[in-house]
Amino acid sequence: MTDRPCITIEHLAKFVGQRVTLRGWVRHLRKSGKLAFLVIRDGTGDVQAIVSKAQVGEAQFTQACQMTQESSLILTGTVRADARAPGGYELEAETLHVVHIADPFPIQPKEHGVGFLMDHRHLWLRSRRQQAILRIRHEVIRTCRTFFDERGFTLIDAPIFTPNACEGTTTLFETQYFDQQAYLTQSGQLYGEAAAMAFGKVYCFGPTFRAEKSKTRRHLMEFWMVEPELAFAELADVMDLAEELVTIIVHRVLTHRRAELQTLERDIAALEAVVPPFPRLTYEEAVQLLQAKQVSIAYGDDFGGDEETVLSRAFAKPIIVHRYPAALKAFYMQTDPVQPDLALCMDMLAPEGYGEIIGGGQRIHEYEKLQERLREHGLSEEAFRWYLDLRKYGTVPHAGFGMGIERVVAWICGLDHVRETIPFPRMLYRLYP
Repeated sequence: MTDRPCITIEHLAKFVGQRVTLRGWVRHLRKSGKLAFLVIRDGTGDVQAIVSKAQVGEAQFTQACQMTQESSLILTGTVRADARAPGGYELEAETLHVVHIADPFPIQPKEHGVGFLMDHRHLWLRSRRQQAILRIRHEVIRTCRTFFDERGFTLIDAPIFTPNACEGTTTLFETQYFDQQAYLTQSGQLYGEAAAMAFGKVYCFGPTFRAEKSKTRRHLMEFWMVEPELAFAELADVMDLAEELVTIIVHRVLTHRRAELQTLERDIAALEAVVPPFPRLTYEEAVQLLQAKQVSIAYGDDFGGDEETVLSRAFAKPIIVHRYPAALKAFYMQTDPVQPDLALCMDMLAPEGYGEIIGGGQRIHEYEKLQERLREHGLSEEAFRWYLDLRKYGTVPHAGFGMGIERVVAWICGLDHVRETIPFPRMLYRLYP
């Protein structure tokens, strides 16, 4: 073991010509006579290490030649620039310490079925593709937090256990909370509304749960949402905010994660087209567009995955569909004062067929109106007493939205399924590992 300070592969460019120590795992090994070529990863990048028998001695060279995929080691050597090498640099090894020789790795460079890869998700995360996806996810999350923090929003953590539904009672995961019935949260929105009345502008960011018996490429049982809520705000305000947020997310990924996009062979030009303004359609206009494309849909029908796919393929950048029939939306959605049968709501659909990534709108701020909507939806007024209270003590027009992180990542990465966008996905028949 060396006492030389370790660096990470991503910082090799700063140490050209210098001796450094790296810690990592073997991606693969190639031998040629008295030379061994180890491609090492450390979580920040990959580098090729050249191990010469003459340099490290016979014992260490033998050890190097016995290393299997995912074996762990510590290397000390000199950094050399080489445009042909992975990442543009390589390491001329001087000493090598084997930490562990790994068993034969189950994931090999061949075609594996989805079920096999999901069963080995804990190991699949080590692949270049999965690391690229999850680094982009990290960039999306970091951008969300920075975006709201820089605009004066206060982060409010909403509870995971809730006493009632936010969206629909048919998609709740029930759990026992001592002697009470509780549910895993569908959204932090209602609590965000309460916090917005205290702080003005807030956002919550956390896991949400939907017990939807769906096996589509867009659904997970557990996913993450960022949910801003604003006091003294209306529908137009949150449409503008959502457009700005998505524009900046795409720009930051293009700026900071271009290498990862290239690893995924993502069409960069498609993302570069994501600039404001985004097209905005009323629900009625969207129905007319679908009908013009021979989709069987009538005014008053909700949009499913198929309809969203057709709509989002009709544009080169995200679109905002607003003012759906109120009958299609949740109990808390404000109605249009000009057309009371319409809700002041909006969905943002990602292009290239990816569909909804954001849903939100203006909330009902009148006490009697919200009380009436609770009754219409058959919801317990007692369970929502605290939520009604917000309309009794300084009520104001307010609005917000929720953006699903996994759907955004799937779109930006150009993935076929959201299961790759989260480290350990929870799907209808997937609770392992």
